[in-house]
Amino acid sequence: MALAFDEFGRPFLILKEQDQKTRLRGLDAQKANIAAARAVARILRTSLGPKGMDKMLQSPDGDVTITNDGATILELMDVDNQIAKLLVELSRSQDYEIGDGTTGVVVMAGALLEEAEKLLERGIHPIRIAEGYEMASRIAVEHLERIAHKFEFGPTNIEPLVQTCMTTLSSKIVNRCKRSLAEISVKAVLAVADLERKDVNLDLIKVEGKVGGKLEDTELIYGIVVDKDMSHPQMPKRIEDAKIAILTCPFEPPKPKTKHKVDIDTVEKFQTLRQQEQKYFDDMDVGATLVICQWGFDDEANHLLMHRNLPAVRWVGGVELELIAIATGGRIVPRFQELTPEKLGKAGLVREKSFGTTKDRMLYIEHCANSRAVTIFIRGGNKMMIEETKRSIHDSLCVARNLICNNSIVYGGGSAEISCSLAVEAAADKYPGVEQYAIRAFADALDAIPMALAENSGLQPIETLSAENNPCCGIDCNDVGTNDMLEQNVFETLIGKRQQILLATQVVKMILKIDDFNAPAPMVIELTRVDGLALKLDALAWLEEAPAPDALKKAPFSIKSPSDLQFQFLHSLSGAASCLVT
Repeated sequence: MALAFDEFGRPFLILKEQDQKTRLRGLDAQKANIAAARAVARILRTSLGPKGMDKMLQSPDGDVTITNDGATILELMDVDNQIAKLLVELSRSQDYEIGDGTTGVVVMAGALLEEAEKLLERGIHPIRIAEGYEMASRIAVEHLERIAHKFEFGPTNIEPLVQTCMTTLSSKIVNRCKRSLAEISVKAVLAVADLERKDVNLDLIKVEGKVGGKLEDTELIYGIVVDKDMSHPQMPKRIEDAKIAILTCPFEPPKPKTKHKVDIDTVEKFQTLRQQEQKYFDDMDVGATLVICQWGFDDEANHLLMHRNLPAVRWVGGVELELIAIATGGRIVPRFQELTPEKLGKAGLVREKSFGTTKDRMLYIEHCANSRAVTIFIRGGNKMMIEETKRSIHDSLCVARNLICNNSIVYGGGSAEISCSLAVEAAADKYPGVEQYAIRAFADALDAIPMALAENSGLQPIETLSAENNPCCGIDCNDVGTNDMLEQNVFETLIGKRQQILLATQVVKMILKIDDFNAPAPMVIELTRVDGLALKLDALAWLEEAPAPDALKKAPFSIKSPSDLQFQFLHSLSGAASCLVT
């Protein structure tokens, strides 16, 4: 117990501090964890499929994002619960590894936890549930391998790739242009892919956007687009057969690094200085017709470049310089002394393009010697549309890359999940132990994906659909009139679907094995004044956010052997007054 006084000399008694931890054990901890994870899954469930809804998220800075991409939604959400953060990591892992299916993997994990909760209430041990889920996931993955088909494609036959990318884009806001965007994505991936090694480097594909125009104006450029213009308005806007010098050093005459000054008192000395500066530019004459520099240069250097009819672009980013070097076959030069004709890049056409009435200009570097670096240039009515289109094209590019690495596909629309559910249900009879219940629960959870697709499309439940046992039979979300996904050309990659099942099972097993949860509660200090007035203060809240109550400002405090947090708290309340430690 400690005694404190306010500015009027009235005492406060610090009776106790609740620095204990909130603790849950056993079934209560597991139910709390499952409830937190299911809450996140419910948020994403309505965003699944071609008729899924979008989410609007506002950052603390006021920036608004509208999207239905699962990874983006969870990335921008303010998630405090540690179990919910596991699902955020789950979605992020799916995005990093596959690039698509970020919503489905969270919905599946939520369904698995929902079924596990029913088994826990029936008294089944969580370890047995986790083991049953592991068995069921292996059965489902093996069944996926059996029902998968291989696509044959090539540079002249890209239709299989386009159809699969169109399936991905069907659930996005850009679905009205899904055919053209899918073709652009496939052509971009094939341009940078090594088909013999089945290797695709998506870093060679630059996705750029500019507000204005319409979505249909999006184009693929076999080269690089830079959001810069010529350094001088009188420099040529179009250069054919360009030889490009790519520099990472300042493009200007050298300046002395000391505080000395040069006194010029005659015309001859001034002319000598000018000749030395011009000679510096003459020494760089290696046949370049365009200079692209990472740094800026002053008006004097700009004038000298203009005088020599040498167009230049300044303040180009390092990543863009690397892409330009890859596309043109040039070398990045860090010092002028190393600039030689062999290090120049070559491009068939370099042009400056203006947009609208705002005089925005961008530089197009096209018809490059090496077209393994390309640009997807997006147009849209506003910034939010362009950003969402970038996310959609990223998913489409990842799907095309996955198909090049592994050309096996399964049918979409929930048909793969329905088929796996039936296979797992049939295999459950082979396991006489308690794991059989978990395997059947896993089969029921697999139906969560097609059920969510049906609900989001306003369709009836799918019990009659499951009875057909057809691996091509899925949810007719677009109301075409047939449930055959082969006829609708709805395809998904095998590795993406397999990764969904494995990742969701892995995270669910981790959550089920948690039976003890400790969380530090806020440090609440009860202050009771002698006249009977009582206050409860959250120490962390006052330290981080709120000012101290007026009744406690500048009051001397006394406490015996305080902890560091208590000491900071008392200082925050006392203000300029001292805190007496006894």
